[in-house]
Formats: sequence, C-alpha cells, structure tokens
Amino acid sequence: MTHPLDAAGSVELAVADRDGLDESRHLGAAVLVDADGAVLESHGDMTATVYPRSSLKPFQAEVSLEAGAPLTAVQRVLACASHAGTDAHVEVVEGVLAAAGLDADALGCPVAAPLDPATAARVEPSRLRMNCSGKHAAFLSACVASGWDPDTYLAREHPLQRAVLARVEERCGEHVAHTGTDGCGAPAHALTLPALARGAAGLLGPGSALADDIRAHPWALDGPGRANTRTVEATGAVAKVGAEGYLVVVAPNGATVALRALDGAQRVTTFVALSLLARAGALDPDVVAPLVEELTPAPLGGGQVVGRWRLLV
Repeated sequence: MTHPLDAAGSVELAVADRDGLDESRHLGAAVLVDADGAVLESHGDMTATVYPRSSLKPFQAEVSLEAGAPLTAVQRVLACASHAGTDAHVEVVEGVLAAAGLDADALGCPVAAPLDPATAARVEPSRLRMNCSGKHAAFLSACVASGWDPDTYLAREHPLQRAVLARVEERCGEHVAHTGTDGCGAPAHALTLPALARGAAGLLGPGSALADDIRAHPWALDGPGRANTRTVEATGAVAKVGAEGYLVVVAPNGATVALRALDGAQRVTTFVALSLLARAGALDPDVVAPLVEELTPAPLGGGQVVGRWRLLV
C-alpha cells in the first residue's frame, strides 16, 4: 500500500553542533546502491513513496531525445537542469526553442525569478528564467519533432508524458503508484528510494552519454558555485537535486545515493550523499572533505567556526 515518508519511517541523517552541544538535526531516509542497482546500505523506510521532483529530469530528457529533439550536448544538459537562470542558461534555452520554430510564449512553466541572486537583481521574472525552462524547451522540441500537439504537452495523457511514465517505470523497475503535479506544471511521479536510485544508476552510470554531457558542461546543470555544479566539477559524480529535500548522486563507478530530507531542507543533502559515497569508496574522501565544507558550511559564532556537521548513519 502506497504511503509517504513520515517521522516514524525516518532516521537522523546528520547533526550540527555548536560549541560541543548538538543543535540542529535532520531526519530523512537514504539508500546506497551499486551500479547494478543492488542495495548496499539503507537508512529509514525503503517502502515509503517519495517525489523525486526535478531529479526526474534526466529520465524526462532521455524521452525527449528519443522522441527526436535535436539537442546539442549543452542543450541536453539544460534539459536535465534546475538551472540558475543566468544569461548563459537562457541563451541555451532560447536556442532550443528557436530551432523548433517556437519562442518563450510556448513554454508551459510558470513565470519565476532566476535562482542566481545577481541575475535576479537586474532582470524581470520570466518563463525563460524559471529553473525548469530547459526541460520544457526540450519537451516542446520533442513534440515538434514527433508531430505531437505542443499546446498540451504537460497533460498526463499526452503521448510525451505517457512515454515519460513508461520510461520511469522501466528504468526504476517499479510501478508508479502515485502521480502529482510538479512546481513547473509537469507530472510528478513518486516512487520508493531504492527504485529511484536503481533507475538513476542505470541512466547515469558508466557508459552514459548523458552523464558525459553533464561532466563536459557542469555549469549548465545548476550554476556557477551551486551545489550540483560544484559536485560534478570536483568529483565527476552527477548530482541532481529535487525540490523539498530530494537528491540523487551517481558516482562515476555507478554507485548511487538517493535520499529525502523529511523537512524538505536541502542544506545537508549534499553532505549526506557525498559522505555516504566517500565512505563506500565510490568517491575520494580527500576530494569530498573540502567540498562538503564548502557546500555545507560549519556553524559560525562571531564569524568563527564554532561547530561541525556529523553524519549519523
């Protein structure tokens, strides 16, 4: 029976202390699988159904490509991206639309401000600046290539969305028991963490052309200095965030961590995922250590470090 992740099914993933007293604790669930999808370790309820949200974008991009979207390497990365909305990101998205004979008016994603603060301070919110616009442009490109109605491309019964659902179930080896609506308006399919990790390992593990594209253009996946981009740059692992505390990270050898922070906070997801992969030998601990310090800053007091984050699983 389908059920969501709750407090009873969660474990303490990480804690931060301040001057020796534990202060903030994050609950959730996490799983580590190998390149073949076999579970190596799990923490929390592995039967709970969770939304991966934007972490499904690589699966959606794969379907857009197979439907005929004629995307370049960097455009393929934008199809997977939760991008920061910089001018460089928007230029790529506009190129996808132009090649399909469309413009920003065709996008079904909502108007939003860029995630990049400097860009947000000088431009107006728009559909192009919305972090999912690359995925939506790829959807539209696929519709034009396949002769499908681009006006209804977000409808669950649309041939493109039916193909996405089938691909997610095929890759993850699990029936999608629940579908909601993502923040961008696309269908949001929910599965268990082991199934999602298994699907990501197969899609983005060794030999993946899509993963190679991401490693060649990491800035396009997220944005300069942002967590997913920095993870790719520093480790070669493909990290894909999902709203409300979801993250999947696929190491170059195919080992994969999928996790959900119960409270929806993202501040420890990268720390937990990279720590688990380093402990398993899938990533170099000497590379991971400074990266997690950069992406999950230690608690400060008066501008000085007064605490640290600890992995609890």
